[in-house]
Amino acid sequence: MIKDLTGGSPLKLILLFSIPLLIGNIFQQLYNLADIVIVGRTLGVNALASVGAVAPLFFLIMFAIAGMTNGFSVLTGQKFGAGDVCAVKRSVVVSIILSSVFTVVFSIVCAIFMKNILQMMNVSGEIFHDAYLYIQICTLGLITANGYNLLASILRALGDSKTPLYFLILASVLNILLALLFIIKFHWGVPGSAVAVVLSQAFSVLLCLFYVKKKFPILHLQKSDWEFKKENRKSDIEFMMEHLKVGIPMAMQFSVIGLGVLIIQCVCNTFGVDVIAAFTAALRIEQIATMPMISFGIAVSVFVAQNYGAKNLNRVRYGVVRTSMINFLLSIIMALVMRHFGTTIIGSFIGYEKVSVIKIAHDYLWISTIFYFFLGQIFIFRNALQGMGKPLIPFVSSVAELLIRSFAAVYLAVRFGYFGIFYAGPIAWITASVILSLGYFINIKKLVFDEKFKLTQTTLEE
Repeated sequence: MIKDLTGGSPLKLILLFSIPLLIGNIFQQLYNLADIVIVGRTLGVNALASVGAVAPLFFLIMFAIAGMTNGFSVLTGQKFGAGDVCAVKRSVVVSIILSSVFTVVFSIVCAIFMKNILQMMNVSGEIFHDAYLYIQICTLGLITANGYNLLASILRALGDSKTPLYFLILASVLNILLALLFIIKFHWGVPGSAVAVVLSQAFSVLLCLFYVKKKFPILHLQKSDWEFKKENRKSDIEFMMEHLKVGIPMAMQFSVIGLGVLIIQCVCNTFGVDVIAAFTAALRIEQIATMPMISFGIAVSVFVAQNYGAKNLNRVRYGVVRTSMINFLLSIIMALVMRHFGTTIIGSFIGYEKVSVIKIAHDYLWISTIFYFFLGQIFIFRNALQGMGKPLIPFVSSVAELLIRSFAAVYLAVRFGYFGIFYAGPIAWITASVILSLGYFINIKKLVFDEKFKLTQTTLEE
């Protein structure tokens, strides 16, 4: 169902919009948790380490795709907020073409050089084979991930956050069932988990396409929507460039974030199988803990995009500030939950007999939870700026985060061993949150001033 976020209580709209996103994001993490539970329980620590050693690489690739599709959908949301149906359809067409080309090229390049990449990541010989097969299958199936991310982001841009949730739940359940089937019944090992991920994502794409055909007339594309006529070449190119100006910086920004995690993983890979497995388990659990904050961030992006397109700057300011306050409370609650129950959850997933792995994971969570407040503010202000079509500051913050995270990981690992790696992320969160919050308040203040100045000029002319 299409949802207009330009009228009504901003806080209530954001809360209601974010709840399906939260549930959906939690179920999306079942893709990853299925790897931990099924691979870790049935195939052992080495198999879990093989998945964990390359997981950041897969996330990096996924971040790049998700960043671009989210960037394109910002334009779609702005056009919808402005009430321009033709521009909405044209935006969808351009998004499909650009994201598909990007994904296919990216997948081919990564697949060709995958062995070299894994060698650069310090993936050890004892887990190299399984790690290679896992990431190669996931990479070749990226077109399905792109399809779901694009369709889901378009539906959310039009105010529908519930439908992608339902399809994600079904796909997550299918992923778990297929993983169990391929690993336990067919004995495919680690590659079976990757095949399950790709097939379940393809299923979610089919569900989205079917739903759009049945319920979203505004997204029913005609042949004319796909035509690029010679006489309109200039406007078509400008429209495409408008999407690329938002999509590419967001893809780069998401990639930079993923690259920072990848660098930490490369350092982590030098400390042995137990550390890799512990780091993998702790990060997967932490991703669930931060889902409420991430969901509010996505809701803010859609809310801001629609209201920015409708020129409702006061609603933008109110919604962002109130959501920032909620995220502050959430960061405290989730930090307390993870400090008290995180280790127990990890033990239940990978087995309590793996004492050394659980101890290392516990050390990581005990450190990172202190800094959840900064992480929560990153999600709010980064998405607010993106919703306003201001990708430069988020990109700058991501570069700063990458540099700080990389330096801290390498330097602290040398000084304090794997324990030092655990501080790299929190230090980067602090840096990025400061840059983003300052960038947002400076930009919104300038926009409000410009709007008041235009109103004053119009009044004087009248």
